[in-house]
Amino acid sequence: MLSDVLGLTPEEADTYRILVSVASATPTGLAELIGCDIRQVVGILNRLEDQGLVARSLGDTTRFVAAPPAAALRAPLVQRQNELDLAKLELESLDEIYRATTLGRGAAEVVDVIHGTEAIRERIGHIQLGARREVLNFAKAPYFSSGNMTDDAVIERGVRYRVIIERSMLDEGAPSFDEIIRARAAGEMVRIAESVPLKLFIVDSELAIVPLLGSTNAAKAGALLVHECSLLDALIALFESEWEKATPFVASASTLQGELAIDDLGAQILSLLLTGLTDQAIATQLHTSMRTVQRRIRQLMNTVKVQNRMQLGFRAAQLGWLEAEQDGS
Repeated sequence: MLSDVLGLTPEEADTYRILVSVASATPTGLAELIGCDIRQVVGILNRLEDQGLVARSLGDTTRFVAAPPAAALRAPLVQRQNELDLAKLELESLDEIYRATTLGRGAAEVVDVIHGTEAIRERIGHIQLGARREVLNFAKAPYFSSGNMTDDAVIERGVRYRVIIERSMLDEGAPSFDEIIRARAAGEMVRIAESVPLKLFIVDSELAIVPLLGSTNAAKAGALLVHECSLLDALIALFESEWEKATPFVASASTLQGELAIDDLGAQILSLLLTGLTDQAIATQLHTSMRTVQRRIRQLMNTVKVQNRMQLGFRAAQLGWLEAEQDGS
């Protein structure tokens, strides 16, 4: 924090903190406390003295004392707050200009074309970083980059992510069950669909990116950047419709309603089974054997007293298991 506010090096910040905690100290004493060379400590003290953060003791000029923190930090904190206030005003002004420009777009200006895989990846990352409320995503193979395209830092700011994953991606192990669990733990809401109609990112109901499939040449790949217009409204409505039809993803038995005996592995197998994965694909995703998967499915069927898998899915819906997702839907 001191490094951010005052522009100090870590060594300078540590030296100031130590001086705050003692009445006074000599360079030699500070060198022992910090574990630095005496010459380095002398240089640090000289720089701190130039910034008004330390001073020589009136009774003994070989000793140094820290300037009172409130006095030392108040001015830069006030300056930083003023800078943030000015930046906020500038942001609001630019946002008003952007919105006014957007509202005045002609028919040819509501959709921009992005060329090349790298440009698409950069633009997707850029609009995610600028998200304020919600990011909607149809996840459809192939990915433009390895790993999850959800930005954890954006989620930590309180932005809600809703992602619908095409089932074939689970068959291929990208993303893996473990990756989905980590994404959910970070706050992402995930559902599985047999298929999704297109790749799609929508941010704050203001912008959408629609990567275009069909080209295997990265340089020829393209995407549409859609601004606020009736086309964007249609894309949002499409996502909401698919979200309602997609299968909730159950990762833990604790999210299931009712008091039936079922553990986390049983809940996970049931969740993947209801998305349409084969027994072998479920075993691969959960790092277990197909025999274990089949045995646990039979146990689930016995638990809810049904004779086949279709009845198991129907009974799971009756019991409200599919409505127990942590996203509150």
